[in-house]
Amino acid sequence: MYNRFAEKRRRYLREHRDGIYTGMLLTGKLNAHLTEIDRQATEMMERLTAQMAKAQGVTESLKASDQMKWVQMMNNIRSAAEEIVLTELVYS
Repeated sequence: MYNRFAEKRRRYLREHRDGIYTGMLLTGKLNAHLTEIDRQATEMMERLTAQMAKAQGVTESLKASDQMKWVQMMNNIRSAAEEIVLTELVYS
């Protein structure tokens, strides 16, 4: 089954690109497309999260010394990375 990125892509196509959605559904290409978007989005999310964490100095030592700060920073990083993935991959 799909994760949140594939489901958001499916919903986007259905609501904003109905012709493309219907064409893919009728030709049997929709599931393969959603699986590929899901894979690409998950990889992009992991890569961006790691890059942003490294750039902002979010490390395991920070996690050990100030857990709340680490959680706050990681939540911000994940939110920013998800927005990038949604904008560049899912909603395009």
